[in-house]
Amino acid sequence: MRLLFLISSCLLEGCLASWHSLSYSYTFVSEPSRGLPRFSILESLDHYPVNLYDSNTQSFRPLIPWMEKLQKEEQKVWDDFTQAAKQAEKQFRLNLRTLQKYYNHSQGLHILQWRYGCEIGGDGHKGGSDQDGYDGRTFLSFDKETLTWTAADVAAQVSKRKLEGEPSFAHHLKYYLEETCLRILRKRLKYGKESLLRKETPVVTVTSKTEANGMESLVCRVHGFYPKEIDASWRRDGEVWLQDTLHGSVAPNADGTFHLWLSVEIDPQEWERYQCHVEHDSLQEPVDVALNKPAYKKRLLHMSFWVLILLILLILICAFRKSVSQRRKRIPAQLRDFGMKETAEKRDPHQAAPEQDNEVCNAQWKKEVETHEKMLSGRKTKEVETHETPD
Repeated sequence: MRLLFLISSCLLEGCLASWHSLSYSYTFVSEPSRGLPRFSILESLDHYPVNLYDSNTQSFRPLIPWMEKLQKEEQKVWDDFTQAAKQAEKQFRLNLRTLQKYYNHSQGLHILQWRYGCEIGGDGHKGGSDQDGYDGRTFLSFDKETLTWTAADVAAQVSKRKLEGEPSFAHHLKYYLEETCLRILRKRLKYGKESLLRKETPVVTVTSKTEANGMESLVCRVHGFYPKEIDASWRRDGEVWLQDTLHGSVAPNADGTFHLWLSVEIDPQEWERYQCHVEHDSLQEPVDVALNKPAYKKRLLHMSFWVLILLILLILICAFRKSVSQRRKRIPAQLRDFGMKETAEKRDPHQAAPEQDNEVCNAQWKKEVETHEKMLSGRKTKEVETHETPD
């Protein structure tokens, strides 16, 4: 299980700045599923995956361009690395079976992991770690300073005793973590310096929100920075303030930078006493950012102004539409009144009204009828007289 910590030991020195890390994660599963290889090795640089081996292809696959260039230039080294990975898969298979017996796990999905790596800071600080895991939890870890092993449970004690029975192995592992691993790290930094040794300045913003209990929470968001190492804290009157604070972990962004957040609950009347303090390699001096309430209120006032304008426009539109509707209802009655008035104005002032015209017509008609009857009556009388006269 430990046979791979010597691989790639013949690497050149490279440039170094700030804080950087290199790690390898080995994973072996008892029952591989679709798309998941039984055995894999993931190499990560500054917590970003750069190289991957899996048992399906039985080869290493570069995950970034400069790693592909490195493999082409050192093909012999990577061929040896591939052969060592194949041997490691066999060793992991045996170790997993042994652990399953220790834990009395004969069936089901079980996972064996091994993770080791090193790190170095701009101040020369060196670090290294070596851990074994079973089913997602650490069961054995190595301390390179004391050259001792820590077992998590009774089953891990068996592995611990075996390793302690070989004192030279602990010294060998310490040398690898403090020397060989760091040479590999420096070589990686040499090839990937354009992206790995860059510095991105963090963007710091502070916002606030009112809690249900009447208190106010200040939230400081720090994003877009690289490298990963950063120091962010709350300051009250210039002093570090830890009471009622929460702190998120540093997380990667899709563009290769990092972000984090931290919050503090305060009395709303004391917001001016708090600042978000940030220190980073890309900054010439620390940054202190406080909540900008005047600007916040200005934004609210600006938003309120436009909301008021919209409300006024809506009121005017509604009033205009109502006015048009009422005018449309009045127009037919006005037209009818206007027509009657126009007819009356065109009539001869000396002409009688329609009712008077009817009475006059009736009187004239009656008079004409009477005249006609008289004429008929006179005619009949004349005819009678004519017939009675002798020849």
